Amino acid sequence: MRIVSLLPSATEILFALGLDKEVVGVSHECDFPMEARGRRVVIHSRLPHDASPAEIDRLVREYCSRGESLYSVDAVALAELEPDLIVTQDLCQVCAASPDDLATTLARFEVPPEVLCLNPQDLGDVWRDILWVGEDTRRGHEAETLLGKIGTRLGELENQLQGIEHRPRVAILEWLQPFYVGGHWVPEMIEIAGGKDALGKKRTPSFRVTAEEVIDAAPEVLLIAQCGYSAQRARDEYSAMAFPEEWNAIPAVRNSRVYAMDASGYFSRPGPRLMTGIEALAKILHPEVVVSREAESVAVHVSETPVTASRSSLRASA
Repeated sequence: MRIVSLLPSATEILFALGLDKEVVGVSHECDFPMEARGRRVVIHSRLPHDASPAEIDRLVREYCSRGESLYSVDAVALAELEPDLIVTQDLCQVCAASPDDLATTLARFEVPPEVLCLNPQDLGDVWRDILWVGEDTRRGHEAETLLGKIGTRLGELENQLQGIEHRPRVAILEWLQPFYVGGHWVPEMIEIAGGKDALGKKRTPSFRVTAEEVIDAAPEVLLIAQCGYSAQRARDEYSAMAFPEEWNAIPAVRNSRVYAMDASGYFSRPGPRLMTGIEALAKILHPEVVVSREAESVAVHVSETPVTASRSSLRASA
């Protein structure tokens, strides 16, 4: 079987199921595991690589308002690869290419490949998609084994969190300019890790909030998990921003419980590494929990006091 994955999380699933030799094409964002970077790229983003978060937000809005895709398909590369299966998604037009982006190209195929479209809304859907990919690639046993390992880790974490007396209020920002809070499976991850999501909603897309709404939510832990960003880049973006004076009154900021997260690997992509993201959250919320070194490396503590600005200047930049 020759497989093209247009979705970073699907690429991770495919490699985890032992299909590394069958994956012949990927998207420009498929960077894990390392071997995936050696596959031919068939999807490219139309957004400038060096655009700022605010500029990305503006361009996304413009493309969407015109009904244009954020992605371009390399039709020649796709035809030359002759895939039997293409894995894509229909969850978020910003995150990855959708079936609509492929329609024109696939119409030219004499025998179009099968297209597997993933659309997870919560963790249960993510685990289901692993089984679904396994079934379509004749790796059903491997998929069940992978889910068994995830289930074991969940059970071990739940045992450690039994009897916790306090569930901290958590705000997780998946974009900063403007502010967006994490949705879909992210609030569920926080709940499993022993916290309460102060703003996000389960099975609901991420949505925009104001600085005032974040302040009013009074989170005890503030997490900066920008979609597609590493922990270090998220920390730098947060540290460079100006906030209203009231921001310093947020319990998380006042008590130095602000953390930048590796969202690209452990929160944004609905794949196996979400389990490590849950463990990372648990370690932040309940430091006594024992987790793997990988989970401990997911977060970077933000120790700097944020720069403050007047409300009027903040609104002007929003």
